[in-house]
Amino acid sequence: MISLKKAWSQQVSEYQKAGIVLPKVAADKKKADTQWIHFGGGNLYRGFHAATAQDLLDLGKLNSGVVVCETYDEAVIDQAYQPYNNQFLQVVMHEDGTLDNRLLASTAESYYCNPTRPESFNAVKHIFEQDSLQLATFTITEKGYSLKDSAGKFFPIVEADLTNGPDFPQNTMSIVASLLLARFNAGQLPIAMVSTDNFSHNGKKFQEAVLTIAQGWVDNHFAPSAFLDYLKDDKKVSFPWSMIDRITPNPAESVVEKLEALGVVDAQIIHTEKHTNIAPFANTEVIHYLVIEDSFPNGQPDLAAAGVILTDRATVDKADAMKVTTCLNPLHTALAVFGCLLDYTAISAEMTDPELVGLIKQIGYHEGLPVVDDPKIINPQNFIDELIEKRLPNPNIPDAPQRIASDTSQKVAIRYGETIRKYVESSTLDASDLTFIPLTIAGWLRYLLAVDDNGESFTPSPDPLLSELQEKLAPLHLGFDGDVHPIVKDILSNETIFSLNLYQAGLGEKIEGFLLEMLQGPGSIRATLQKYLAKGVL
Repeated sequence: MISLKKAWSQQVSEYQKAGIVLPKVAADKKKADTQWIHFGGGNLYRGFHAATAQDLLDLGKLNSGVVVCETYDEAVIDQAYQPYNNQFLQVVMHEDGTLDNRLLASTAESYYCNPTRPESFNAVKHIFEQDSLQLATFTITEKGYSLKDSAGKFFPIVEADLTNGPDFPQNTMSIVASLLLARFNAGQLPIAMVSTDNFSHNGKKFQEAVLTIAQGWVDNHFAPSAFLDYLKDDKKVSFPWSMIDRITPNPAESVVEKLEALGVVDAQIIHTEKHTNIAPFANTEVIHYLVIEDSFPNGQPDLAAAGVILTDRATVDKADAMKVTTCLNPLHTALAVFGCLLDYTAISAEMTDPELVGLIKQIGYHEGLPVVDDPKIINPQNFIDELIEKRLPNPNIPDAPQRIASDTSQKVAIRYGETIRKYVESSTLDASDLTFIPLTIAGWLRYLLAVDDNGESFTPSPDPLLSELQEKLAPLHLGFDGDVHPIVKDILSNETIFSLNLYQAGLGEKIEGFLLEMLQGPGSIRATLQKYLAKGVL
């Protein structure tokens, strides 16, 4: 029997019998000062970054393990890291049902990084005061970088942080700014702050958020103006742009069963009070990409040795735009929205639905590819082929539309707004010719009503704007045949949500029409999809 809570070195033969690959080097055997700290201890870190770090440790390219910080859910640290000595399994899921199981021992320490736990917060602050620290990576989701609501007002927690200063920050960006202030005070030490979250221009948004907090503290006399100069100097503090791609869904019960069959006794899924789903393993797909702008003012471990592509910002931007705005994320969101409306619980099952496959082919091949700027390091056409033919249909990736539908209000600007903008700015393309992107936006509005295509209620996925948007859409209902414009105009014209005014882009009225069609009654969502796909199925 294998216990993940016990030292693996005492269970080597059991791991070998189970076919679980063991690390060559464990982080706890490395005594060097910290080089790499990571914020966001969830499934993506456990399925991707920790494996990258393990590769580097095993190759002798990393001098110390990664320190993991969680700023949102303390139970992640208390229940999924500390009891397991910061070790866990990476489970790579192949299309044929086979699993590659690997123990990752690359996490040296883990902390709930919040001043409510002074000892932990001060330990992280001490790491930021070390010259050895080269990079901090982040997987905190798109909303983790947001400071304002849809009306452009600071969230109350951010207002409090700006007023109270850097000693007791609560918002994640304020916590990060406070740690950087400690690094500034320690001698303006250099560091790379690397967002590896899944949205375009992530480094830019990250830097803007940190600078906003810092400016507020300078204005309120909590920090010197030189702190802003430090943050703006990319020779001291860089915010590299990145593109990351590895589908890493919530841990699956089917994986628990397979691990138990191998003799693993403590691989059960953990459901925290803050609704984080995590386990002593991370199930993930085979295919993966990580492209990072090569901007590391304090140096970096040899990330390329572990398969990371280091390149210039322009190439990162092209690769990211290809994935996030055209070739993957918009397709994923379309499947999420319509999957919930059509009562699917698995992305792979949706890929057996001809209308949904037709929808994402239209969004990817027909409407997306014409505005892709080929990054050369990844072929866009091949990328979509691989996604539609291999990755999304993989029945062993336990991904659900309900997971992907989370925080859609924070995603639509990038996943659809950027492509629409390129059409608007093009001299040869016309945004009014778009059909399936605006159809998906209309589908999202229909989704927000929390009534599926059978007329049954469902619970929408978490979203910071859910209650606000549902209140605006409250007059709509199945069978509605009035004028939707007064109800949706404030949403569709909101540039904070979409990055542009959809009426000015020539799509507002089209979206209204699609929405009205999907409100006619039970079955109208399916009928609307069939109607427009019949006009142009690829």
